[in-house]
Amino acid sequence: MDNYCAFSKNHKCMKWTDYELTRHELEEADTLCHGNWIEIQHLRRKIEILETLLKNAGIDIPVEFYN
Repeated sequence: MDNYCAFSKNHKCMKWTDYELTRHELEEADTLCHGNWIEIQHLRRKIEILETLLKNAGIDIPVEFYN
């Protein structure tokens, strides 16, 4: 893709601008998703530890928390 357009007054291609914006948005989304996934994994590990501690202490985890 090229940033030149013979039909535009300033010779800038509108598709190129759209492409650049979309690419930046996708990069930002990828960064956010990756960060969120790391946080989710961390929280799941915490939950597993807490569940194990509860079970070892003889405390039952209510069924509604598994749905």
